[in-house]
Amino acid sequence: MTYEEFEETALGMWEEVPSLYKEGIHGIVVKRDSEAHPEHADYFTMGMCFTEPYSSGGPDSTRSILSLYYGSFAKISASDPEFPWEEELWETITHELRHHLEFLVEDDALEQMDYAMEQAHRRSEGLDFDPWYFQSGVSIAPGVYRVDDDIYIEQRWRSNQFRDREWLEFDWDGHRWAILRPGELGDVHYVWVTGPDTSGGQVQLVLVRELSVWERVGRLLSRGPFEMIESEREADVVRGDHR
Repeated sequence: MTYEEFEETALGMWEEVPSLYKEGIHGIVVKRDSEAHPEHADYFTMGMCFTEPYSSGGPDSTRSILSLYYGSFAKISASDPEFPWEEELWETITHELRHHLEFLVEDDALEQMDYAMEQAHRRSEGLDFDPWYFQSGVSIAPGVYRVDDDIYIEQRWRSNQFRDREWLEFDWDGHRWAILRPGELGDVHYVWVTGPDTSGGQVQLVLVRELSVWERVGRLLSRGPFEMIESEREADVVRGDHR
C-alpha cells in the first residue's frame, strides 16, 4: 500500500467512527515516518495518541491528536507478504482512540496492556523482562489473563504439592486439560502448552512457587537469585486417566 493509499484509507476509516467517540479529538495525522521503540530498534509504533488537558473535566477541556506512522506499517509489512494493511490500520485507529477515551475517565487499562505487550516482546527477544507482566493483561477469569492473542493461566504451588503431582490440570475453553508435570517448579515457570485453541495465540500455564513464611524469611536472608524457567508440554483433555 502506497502512502497516498494509506492516507486515503485512514481518513475514510476515521469518517466511519461515530462522532460521539471523537469528542475532544482534533483529528488524525498521517506521517510518512516510522517510529521505532526507544529501546528496541525492531519494534515499531504504528500509532500514538497525544493528549493535553486544558482544564479539569470532560472532552470539552481535553484535546487529542491521533498520529499514524505509515513508515512503521511499511517496515512491518516488509517481512510479511500477507500483511493485513486495512485490518491493522483500523485496529491502530481504534486502539489510539481508546487511549483518548480512557484518559477522559482516568482508566489506565490500555496502558497496562501496552506494558504487558512490551514486556512480552522483551521476553521474546531474550531481554530482561518483568516476570509478572501477564498480570497487566486483560483479566478474563480469576487467574486467567489475555495478552495480545496469548492466554496465561496462573497456578500457585507449594514445592511439596508440586512434586506429589504427576499431572497438572487446568480449565480452558470449556474443557479440563492436563499436562505432565515439568521436572522443576522454579519461582515462576512458563509452560508453553500445545493443544488448546486460542484463535491465533497459545496457552501458557504459569506455575508460581508459593512460599511459606519461613521460606520467605530464608529468601530475604540469602538474597538468592530469582529462578524463571520456560518449558513446553502437550495437553490432553482429561478423560479420567490423568488423576
